[in-house]
Amino acid sequence: MSYSQTLQYLYAKLPMFSRIGDAAIKKDLYNTIALCSALGNPQQKFRTIHVAGTNGKGSVSHMLAAVLQTAGFKTGLYTSPHLRDFRERIKVDGEMISEELVIEFVNSQKQLIEEVQPSFFEVTVAMAFDHFAKQKVDIAVIEVGLGGRLDSTNIITPVLSVITNIGYDHMNILGNTLPEIAFEKAGIIKPGIPAIISERQPEVEQVFLKKAKEVQAPLAFASDEWQEVETGPSQEGRRPLVLQSAQDKDDRINLSLDLTGSYQVKNVKAVLSAIGQLKRSGFRISDTRVSEGLSRIKELTGLMGRWQTLSVAPLVICDTGHNEDGIKEVLKNIEATEFDKLHMVIGMVKDKEIGKVLSLLPKKASYYFCQPQIERAKPAGELAEEAQVQGLQGEVFASVVDALAAAKKNAYKDDLIFVGGSTFVVAEVV
Repeated sequence: MSYSQTLQYLYAKLPMFSRIGDAAIKKDLYNTIALCSALGNPQQKFRTIHVAGTNGKGSVSHMLAAVLQTAGFKTGLYTSPHLRDFRERIKVDGEMISEELVIEFVNSQKQLIEEVQPSFFEVTVAMAFDHFAKQKVDIAVIEVGLGGRLDSTNIITPVLSVITNIGYDHMNILGNTLPEIAFEKAGIIKPGIPAIISERQPEVEQVFLKKAKEVQAPLAFASDEWQEVETGPSQEGRRPLVLQSAQDKDDRINLSLDLTGSYQVKNVKAVLSAIGQLKRSGFRISDTRVSEGLSRIKELTGLMGRWQTLSVAPLVICDTGHNEDGIKEVLKNIEATEFDKLHMVIGMVKDKEIGKVLSLLPKKASYYFCQPQIERAKPAGELAEEAQVQGLQGEVFASVVDALAAAKKNAYKDDLIFVGGSTFVVAEVV
């Protein structure tokens, strides 16, 4: 098969969450264990860091990979979903897996795939682990797909587990309360393996403390360990930031992040605590390398879609924030941005808390309702009707591209156009 035929085989034959939603989820680890066992358990041949959470896990994963690469470690990075290219999911030192190796893996394992009947995600996890083993990476950062306890990635025994913030998302799968959701995320905490929690959230901290105690895993909250000393507005694509250790006032680190969203501050704290734990485990990573890595995250890892500027005059910014907490962070950044008029290009998927998200959006904006090109997309007309109930006015467009074109046509040079509401909306404009 050619590369395009190989992807078509994976997309068409295997249940895919981004296409059909929770029907694609296999709520156990059986298939992943079977796949990896047949491959010789490649996940046991390199060290790993496991990253879960509702929001921020993608950014934290890319930040950690950038720092590790800069420190001289051959670094694997597994993330999901992809935005433009399937191969974004599997990288070594920022380089995507080649088309030839994707073809080779699927062709060589086709009989195994037919026998096990895994989901699309289960196959990509096995492919990533196989690739990292063959590339002989020193360490791989593995981002959870969904939840944690029953996620396909949870067959690894990492050197460190990291959990970012806990918020409402995928409640039909993970539970309707924050403690229930946190319980699923806490499932990546392993016996005796250190864990870093990015924020001490009163509603869920006991869930993590209880789990860590049960499995005797050292646990720390990054928000307790690091304090902001200085943080300025983003300038020329960078956010200056000075953080100080809560334990040692003389322990400071000066950063110039190339990810400018204000929400990245809490993510950086998780990364610094994680790096500190890695150092205590024997990893040699200097503060200079930490600062350098965090100043070149996009360059080193290819991260896209996090408060990303697409063009100026008018200013066009996109962000993958798509749940209640994610949208709240987006709105903080919009409020901190200077503009005359706000234009919102918005699309969503059916299985989100659409009414809740729409209720948060600013009423003094022009809306361009659209739908990404996936089966799970909320029809733009229906989205517009629900938005109208919330006092949001706008037009309906057949595609994301058409909606953005209309917004650009209507906007003046000092206006702001925001594109988002779904990762899959952002995927069509970056």
